[in-house]
Amino acid sequence: MSRNNEISDAIKRSLERYFKDMDGEKPTSIYDMVLQNVEKPMIETVLGHAEGNQTLAAAMLGIDRNTLRKKMHQLRIKH
Repeated sequence: MSRNNEISDAIKRSLERYFKDMDGEKPTSIYDMVLQNVEKPMIETVLGHAEGNQTLAAAMLGIDRNTLRKKMHQLRIKH
């Protein structure tokens, strides 16, 4: 199984659990919720592997360093 499929499957399982826990209630803003819950741990993990080097972390993520810094500020990530 590829890594992309593993991540996709984990998110799908989490969403299925989320809907089950909602017990018939209609959720809103699922898109934003998923992005926020995936983005922060992803950036924190990549920064850890880059040993705090934001230039390297940005390259690993495939984003610009300024975008990484903006995301870090928005998500209150300190490194």
